[in-house]
Amino acid sequence: MAPHDTDQFSTSFAQQRLWFLDQYEPGSALYNIPAACRLRGPLDAAALACGLDAVVARHETLRTTFAVDGDQPVQRIAAPAPRALPLIDLAGTGDAEARMRQYVHDEAQRPFDLAAGPLLRATLLRLGADDHVLLLTLHHIVSDGWSMGVLLGELGAAYRAFAAGRTPQFDELPIQYADFAEWQRGWLQGEVLAGQLDHWRRTLAGAPPLLALPTDRPRPAVRAQHGAAVQFDLGPALSERLRGLGRTLGATPFMLLAAAFQVLLQRYSGQRDLCIGYPVAGRGQAELEGLIGFFVNTLVLRSQIDPARPFAALLAQVRTALLEADAHQDLPFEKLVEELRPERTLNHSPLFQVLFAFYDADQAAALDLPGLAAEVLPKPCHGAKFDLSLEMTVRGGSLCGAFEYATALFDAATVERLAGHFRTLLEAIAADPHATVGALPLLDAA
Repeated sequence: MAPHDTDQFSTSFAQQRLWFLDQYEPGSALYNIPAACRLRGPLDAAALACGLDAVVARHETLRTTFAVDGDQPVQRIAAPAPRALPLIDLAGTGDAEARMRQYVHDEAQRPFDLAAGPLLRATLLRLGADDHVLLLTLHHIVSDGWSMGVLLGELGAAYRAFAAGRTPQFDELPIQYADFAEWQRGWLQGEVLAGQLDHWRRTLAGAPPLLALPTDRPRPAVRAQHGAAVQFDLGPALSERLRGLGRTLGATPFMLLAAAFQVLLQRYSGQRDLCIGYPVAGRGQAELEGLIGFFVNTLVLRSQIDPARPFAALLAQVRTALLEADAHQDLPFEKLVEELRPERTLNHSPLFQVLFAFYDADQAAALDLPGLAAEVLPKPCHGAKFDLSLEMTVRGGSLCGAFEYATALFDAATVERLAGHFRTLLEAIAADPHATVGALPLLDAA
């Protein structure tokens, strides 16, 4: 498809919501997507800069800013133009490692101006002759987790070409993000919209508006966005036992971990009817798979948890609910909230307050640069979108997790204890998945 000119285009529903949030609280870095890649080996900085320019030229969303037409946001696409890749030399400046970590932290917290752009920032830190850190930060309104994999993969391919003196050759993109946004608004109406809404109205009828977890402090009148994170690693042995159990019970690791997480939340809250959110890639069409943009959608998983039933029965219930939700995943969360009109409050998010995410992908593997060892550094936590989020990933054969929590509600010690309870729960499930939910322990022998 031919590139668009600089005319304006409608936003997607998800972009519209993030734009409104930015108007409500300008200068927030909550929706920044940061990535820091450490590159060890002889780096061709010029080839890296050219590679980044090639990817930005290829994907219009990386050249998009947001203006106002009437009272609605619109996308505006700039023409491709070379951009400098700033180089900050930390070599020989005392504690280069500490300064690098501070740069990573500060860059992740720098806000974007959606109207002025650019909404992709890149900086190269030099720690030594053969030791660099590439910082990439995007605003969520033009990207998502899947997009970061696409970006790093294409950046690696372009770097390899430029380093070898060639021009990178990419297949032409069948569509651009602006085409998707226009299509989405035209498609999601009438019978299509009604069919999606009917499912979610039935699923969420009578659902509790709040998951009442015990907190260290009362919920503030206005939800604060300050957050922190607690990391944990289940280790290869327990991780493999859980994967094997999932295969035996016909469940993916995501399904198994989501069910276990709900048991944990049920025990903490005392609620037997609870809802959590979870992200899906939102790329149901093949044309979207190689595109950078904001496609991710958030679905709601509602479960009725009976402590007298076996965990395996709960897992089967969760599996069915997830498959039904996936069949109705095209309704953007923003549109669902707009149509269901739950009672709105400034002190918690609508429909759910706890999120579960599972990513079975290693971004470091996507950045393949010849002669260089690439390592994706841990992301700094610079805020909490929800009361509590659990993000599970696979790293080196182990299931690794991070609990991101609102510091206005929880202390670090509370969330560290929660992580320990989750591990104990998973060990018990791996040992006996047919034990009743109420009998599964949260405390180890000690």
